[in-house]
Amino acid sequence: MLKGRAAESPSASSPKEVNLPDDSDRSPTRDPLALQRSTLVVEGLVAGGPRLSHLELQKKGGVDCGVTDLPEDPLSFARALKFFDEHKKECAIARNVGEIRKAKQDGKIAVVYGWQSAESLGAAFANPLGTPDTPLRAYHEIGLRILGIAYNVANFFGGGCLEPQIGLTRAGRRLVEEIHNLRIVLDVGGHTGEQATLDALAISKGVPVISTHTNVAAIADNPRCVSDRVIEGIAKNGGVIGLTAVSDFHARSRKDASVPRTAQVGVEAYLDQFDYIRKLVGADYVALGPDFVDGLPVNYEAVNREIIPREMISDGPWLYVKGFENISELPNVTRGLIQRGWSSGDIRKVLGGNWLRVYEAVWGG
Repeated sequence: MLKGRAAESPSASSPKEVNLPDDSDRSPTRDPLALQRSTLVVEGLVAGGPRLSHLELQKKGGVDCGVTDLPEDPLSFARALKFFDEHKKECAIARNVGEIRKAKQDGKIAVVYGWQSAESLGAAFANPLGTPDTPLRAYHEIGLRILGIAYNVANFFGGGCLEPQIGLTRAGRRLVEEIHNLRIVLDVGGHTGEQATLDALAISKGVPVISTHTNVAAIADNPRCVSDRVIEGIAKNGGVIGLTAVSDFHARSRKDASVPRTAQVGVEAYLDQFDYIRKLVGADYVALGPDFVDGLPVNYEAVNREIIPREMISDGPWLYVKGFENISELPNVTRGLIQRGWSSGDIRKVLGGNWLRVYEAVWGG
């Protein structure tokens, strides 16, 4: 770990030594931006695909890597490749930790591809007469590195968070095994239901499993939030919980289905969730998974309430916690952790170290 200098920072290769907080430093006067520059910062979940407007916000916020959605069809992927050609000075696809570090060294933002659900793979796993082969390896070859199971509702593989009692199906067990065989990071909790998550954890012993973007059910009884049982299970497997900045997931609960809108909470509520997980399982198992939708053509009036019901999200535009409403405001989070007495070493884990630990364990260097 870092001991008083910027091992991950571009300035670390400069002839001039830069003094930065030691891992054990808990001083309230630490500079949030200097602390961020001393490590590799990972935005554990970006809603949608890469877009220039979000890349610009990431740069302002001091982010080095973001996880976004992999296009599901060849034409969309070809268009994504064109985007990277047009913005090759700003970003690069990363398929392993080495490429994430290389992008940072080159002054680019690394883009890691994932899927929040395996829904589109269902037909391939359902073929009763064909071969047992599936297209998952092909998606891995073009860059898929993180994969969830279900998106809120049950699919061919298992239950979503709105049907938490539904476990993994036979196909779901096979999917989890294939994910691990291909060295893809398994994403559970959040959108995937509790029983399916616990089933997946039970057959993933020794393999780190993550929840890219969720929140704490003990704080807000929202269907998108995960129980202590899930948090503890992910931590036991050496995984990580990424926390979203969605305001409703901090304050809205199942009893609020008839309430049109829940009041926006502040960044302190977000920080409370980091404190909660640190107290429950430790700082090694929590990180950033904000799930920002900025720049996406979201039609809030056309939200499918069967998949995203009112007890989960308020009517109208989605609110994020005040003070962390887009990724450029990340220094507010870092500052808040400093003020709450988090050590520099633990803050670096939250900012990216925990994600990188899991990525490297599953993908290799």
